[in-house]
Amino acid sequence: MNIIRALTPASMGLAVALIGVPAGAADMVTPSPSPASAPVWTFTVAPYGWLAGLNGTVGQFGMPPVDVDVSFGDILKKFDIGFMGAGEARYDRFGIAMDLLYLKVSTSANTPLGVLADHVDVTSKTLTAFAAAEYRLAETDNMSFDVLGGARVWSLKTELDPVGGPADPLSFTDTASWVDPIVGAKARVGLSNNFYLTGWGMIGGFGVGSKLTWDVMGAVGYNVSDSVSLIGGWRALSVDYEHGASVFDVVMSGPILGATIKF
Repeated sequence: MNIIRALTPASMGLAVALIGVPAGAADMVTPSPSPASAPVWTFTVAPYGWLAGLNGTVGQFGMPPVDVDVSFGDILKKFDIGFMGAGEARYDRFGIAMDLLYLKVSTSANTPLGVLADHVDVTSKTLTAFAAAEYRLAETDNMSFDVLGGARVWSLKTELDPVGGPADPLSFTDTASWVDPIVGAKARVGLSNNFYLTGWGMIGGFGVGSKLTWDVMGAVGYNVSDSVSLIGGWRALSVDYEHGASVFDVVMSGPILGATIKF
């Protein structure tokens, strides 16, 4: 049980959440509405950071699920490497949005009485990737509203490596992967002085992969130039997955900061 409690911050690697998301992060890359003109392809990339914590229930290696409540600071202490980024390709009212989040975290846990091993090294890798087709229902010089439909892929891998003692030569791995269908909408509203509001709402799973997943974000953006903007806001991503001994029923939430670059 101590081992599972030590690895739970990792098994979220999501956090970091952060990803969704987005998976919903596609809205972060929505370019500013522009006056009507001949349609052309536009491409936008958006590196971002999601300072998310994790709250929920996680079960691995056939052991009873445990409740977890981990702050972003706790996760950061165990952080090894990670990547978060989104992108969008758009032509007229149609678009393709993508988001990728990868996180690797590691920690160690004591074993009962230290008989089988001095301690156990724990490594967790989380990958979530999102892709969706978009259609712009409404657009003016000051706002845009899109609907979207796609899928999010989840992949979790946790490795236990005993160190010292009779169990030293052994290693254990637990994996889980699934695909969630996703539908949702996103919007952008311009304000004065180059500021704007942006956000999205998505829901999916429906028992195909997870039981249910949802993703919401709201943020304020600032146009530095015609092609570059900065964004800051709050995002929450939830997923309720259970298959056999694998349980991943969590909510990840926290501030999100990023930049968008349009080509």
